[in-house]
Amino acid sequence: MNAHSRTMPLRRPESDVSWHVGFVGLLVLLAWIAFCRFWPGIVDLFGLNAPREVMSGPHAALLSMVLVGIAMAAWSVLVEKVHRRPSTGIDWDNVRPLSQIRRISLTKLAGLWATWLLIGAFYCLGRWYWDGQYLFAMRIIGWAAIPIFLLSIPYIFWLDRRMVDPRDHSWHFGALLLGREAWDPEQVKKHWRAWIIKGFFGAFMISILPPGFAHVVEADYGAILSNPVALGTHLFELLFVVDVQIGTVGYLLTLRPLDAHIRSGNPFIAGWLAALICYPPFVYAFMGNGGMIQYEYNTAGWGYWFAGQPILLWGWAAMLVFLTAIYAWATVAFGIRFSNLTYRGIITNGPYRFTRHPAYLSKNLFWWLSVLPFLVTSASAVDAIRNTVFLGCVSAVYFWRARTEEAHLLAEDARYGQYHAWMQAHGLITAPLARLLAAVRPGQPGRAQPAE
Repeated sequence: MNAHSRTMPLRRPESDVSWHVGFVGLLVLLAWIAFCRFWPGIVDLFGLNAPREVMSGPHAALLSMVLVGIAMAAWSVLVEKVHRRPSTGIDWDNVRPLSQIRRISLTKLAGLWATWLLIGAFYCLGRWYWDGQYLFAMRIIGWAAIPIFLLSIPYIFWLDRRMVDPRDHSWHFGALLLGREAWDPEQVKKHWRAWIIKGFFGAFMISILPPGFAHVVEADYGAILSNPVALGTHLFELLFVVDVQIGTVGYLLTLRPLDAHIRSGNPFIAGWLAALICYPPFVYAFMGNGGMIQYEYNTAGWGYWFAGQPILLWGWAAMLVFLTAIYAWATVAFGIRFSNLTYRGIITNGPYRFTRHPAYLSKNLFWWLSVLPFLVTSASAVDAIRNTVFLGCVSAVYFWRARTEEAHLLAEDARYGQYHAWMQAHGLITAPLARLLAAVRPGQPGRAQPAE
């Protein structure tokens, strides 16, 4: 039995991110969507000399993410004063002379620039980055490369003068390259885990910003309000836009002054495998059309099977929208700290009060209830069995991801162990599941014991 299972805290540990941060981002996002949608009316109202069209293009989607990020960062600093937290590693009252940190900062810059160069080379070699939706991401990253390179110089010197220990992960990689001072291989590994995560997932998140945003802004509400399938699909898209917009901010704003830096990337190979097979290009080989565990072969979905049953259609749509809302809420709860495979503090509020993995749970339930893999248009029992088994495999992958993420967080933060134990005992969803597991598997802890 693990130590975190033998002790039960008296209360749920406080979350490192307040619910206000994500709520501010959500309000700004919805306001911008409304602004873009009603832009033709604004043009008419103020007599502007501008195109009378809704703003649904990719740059409007990108600006949405920028506005959401600025709003959440401003709230975090101006209202919650996150830059003053000890976890930032910054001492604002002890500013070193430039002469003391010049060598350290130059070493760190060498590590950062080399890292960016290697990530850029990976983008160049990856064929999938130069086709389809990724073209937008490559264009944006290419446009931002030079400004980021130039801004990194004053930023690093400014930050190092205030850091308690400026020799961070990037410095150790720079020291390795320059061969100047002793460097720690574990710190170099942490550096690369963090940057692989940012490079891989950051490009993916930017690439999926435009499509969903355009669909939401251009939606014809008059045609969908009376149709439960169409309305449900639109609300799914809106909630996915919330998830993507705020999630993208999380990948890009990994800054110490915001207390949003990556403390560590997941060190377990199993965790990386479980996560990467859920994203392009790997997902196509596993779950895509013709993939090894494709689970939508001859399926038609809930709208087809419940056609002609309006009460059932409306009820099913409401249930699927609820699950999608939980999924989006799980991202919003992170504020500016969302990213896969990372430890950036712990989240214990929002939907994380009820289960440790609300996003995975709601996402998988959504797939089961929307696809209905056991119902097939081919009337083939083999197709139904295959789809059901393969969607079960997908759910197993997400269970695998959850376990590896828990192992990472338990090793990094004692408070996550307290949260884990509290959820085992009190979580609205987690506690009953823990007791069920204990009943099915004797010897497994179903309820954490009080701390001594």
